[in-house]
Amino acid sequence: VQLQASGGGLVQAGGSLRLSCAASGRSSSRFFMAWFRQAPGKEREFVGAISWSRAVAYADFVKGRFTISLDNSKTTGYLQMNSLQPEDTATYYCALDEHLIYSSMRIEGEYDYWGQGTLVTVSS
Repeated sequence: VQLQASGGGLVQAGGSLRLSCAASGRSSSRFFMAWFRQAPGKEREFVGAISWSRAVAYADFVKGRFTISLDNSKTTGYLQMNSLQPEDTATYYCALDEHLIYSSMRIEGEYDYWGQGTLVTVSS
């Protein structure tokens, strides 16, 4: 499985960005796709995830600002980020796994496949 993340950039506080994660090489129709982020000097943290059945889970800090979705073919996932704040500045990574269970979808170590990361910078 290969993941290609894109869509990062520089945005002012209060602005929006949509990140994309294109997945290729999946062998199972059952999968979970997640977004994690890592700010400078901090550990990588869970942002949100979506299952093949479009069940979603979000980190508490999202607070309704971010939305995760899949396209109709389920080959590309999206992270729509609204009301961005400087503390959202980070490198955002998409991840995918075909063997998770719902209770593990927030756990970084459970994902086998990772994209290269895309940098989001929010200026104040």
